[in-house]
Amino acid sequence: MSLEKVATKRRLDGVVVSAKNEKTIVVNVVRRFKDSDYSKFVNKSKKYHAHDESGLAKEGDKVTIIESTPLSKLKKWRLVSVNN
Repeated sequence: MSLEKVATKRRLDGVVVSAKNEKTIVVNVVRRFKDSDYSKFVNKSKKYHAHDESGLAKEGDKVTIIESTPLSKLKKWRLVSVNN
């Protein structure tokens, strides 16, 4: 009996801040956590480059992205859905 490794891919929700490049979108993801020293809630944001094959997402759209194999130097995510 062998145990198979099941890789769970991370899913992130964010807002498209740039859709100027062909087949590429830039998604801003905000995460909220409690600071350990000050017990205060803090927002941190990070931008991810994602692959958008059909060009569905426009600036300002809420989207869901998922981890994938590297497509270029910066693109390691794929667009899953557009949640207007």
